Amino acid sequence: MKKMDLSLSNLDELFPSDFTEEQLAKAKTIFLKELAFLAHKFYGGKIMTMPKAGIYGFNWFNVWYTPGVSKVSTSIRDKHECSFELSNRGNLVAVVSDSTRVLGDGDVTPSGGLGVMEGKAFLMKYLGGIDAIALCVNSYNEKGEHDPQKIIDFVKMLEPSVGAVNLEDISQPNCYKVLDTLREEADIPVWHDDAQGTGSVTLAGLINALKIVEKNIGDVKIVFLGAGASNTTIARLIIAAGGDPKKMIMFDSKGSLHLGREDIKSKPEFYRKWELCETTNPKRITDIEEAFEGADVLIALSKPGPDTVKPEWIKKMADKPIVFACANPVPEIYPYAAKEAGAYIVATGRGDFPNQVNNSLGFPGILKGALLVRARKITDKMAIAAAYSMAKFAQKKGIHPDYIMPTMDETEVFAEEAADVAMQAIKDGVARKEMSWQEVYDKTLEDIKIAREEHSLLMEKGYIKEPDLSLLEEALKKAIEAVS
Repeated sequence: MKKMDLSLSNLDELFPSDFTEEQLAKAKTIFLKELAFLAHKFYGGKIMTMPKAGIYGFNWFNVWYTPGVSKVSTSIRDKHECSFELSNRGNLVAVVSDSTRVLGDGDVTPSGGLGVMEGKAFLMKYLGGIDAIALCVNSYNEKGEHDPQKIIDFVKMLEPSVGAVNLEDISQPNCYKVLDTLREEADIPVWHDDAQGTGSVTLAGLINALKIVEKNIGDVKIVFLGAGASNTTIARLIIAAGGDPKKMIMFDSKGSLHLGREDIKSKPEFYRKWELCETTNPKRITDIEEAFEGADVLIALSKPGPDTVKPEWIKKMADKPIVFACANPVPEIYPYAAKEAGAYIVATGRGDFPNQVNNSLGFPGILKGALLVRARKITDKMAIAAAYSMAKFAQKKGIHPDYIMPTMDETEVFAEEAADVAMQAIKDGVARKEMSWQEVYDKTLEDIKIAREEHSLLMEKGYIKEPDLSLLEEALKKAIEAVS
């Protein structure tokens, strides 16, 4: 057993040196899953609520509750927007899911998604200084089917209590109806991170990857593997940012998307996929190897690998091919295999490989910017503004084939992103409140700093207890045994 510490900074070094690249990748995945289970059991989850107002004597209970709080209630009654100032609503996000499409695990029942939704709330607090609550809902109707209207109604009822809603892990086609309906009918931002969030961060990575290989977004041929909420939104945002749909080919589990796909056309609920059938792949190419001929970019968000994407497909691509293999928890092809096949730039969704295309780089800053100017919605232009903000931040650091995206420890990226998104919200006419770029930037950094200092203080004082190393050792032992 290798020596370890709680920082997990030496993750690769924990495993036997004679492990192959594939064994090491598998072992790390198993280790992280086993440790997650043990650590969640140790802490009983990872989110709690705490007061943020002081108690200076027992009469303060009469200020924070009755009779004093009556003045707050009537003030909000008389001027509804006071709710953003007189409560925590202005900095509160509800993470809402029916847990039907959780990571690579599919439908895990409503409460099965709590770990993921709490994780989202955890990241919002630490990375964006945002308070968030995990709300997993039962979307079954009387027929035992998942009904998107149930989620829509729930969010509408919830709306007066929060400043924004982050939709998460809702299966398609329900996710399309839920998002598009609520974007129009709700008076607060409703953001689907699996769709818009993934679209924004992927666009950011693509902008910089294309800059490195000196290709223009409007000129490149792109193959998309997977046609779920993530990839269909990625394609839509790339097109909005200047990509040419005629140079795009998207594959789902039944083949390529094109005007001949009557199976998609006949299902109105899949309207987002049909839109791409109408605009992409005009030659109706159906053979996947033919699609890869001369392709500049592969964007895969499909079945976890490592053999979903074949090395021979990458070999057919154009000069300096760009490969995004972003399935979780295992990419469609491991980066080393993609590089061996000729890929010039490889990105995945994992933090233990270079170029992590991670939604965590997007939603904390995007939602923070929207909250601070009290936006009524998050427009596609705001999502694209966030993508360019992330890309430009990395450019200032110096991009190269193994660094096309900022990393989560580069705190300023969230503040710059929040400010750029807020300014776009004002331009788009969806902001209730005017703020300057610098005001949004400074407030975001301040809130992030406070959130992290509070967390550190709880750890230092022992209120957040330190797990014993035996948890890590148990998880490591199981991982090594599983792949040896």
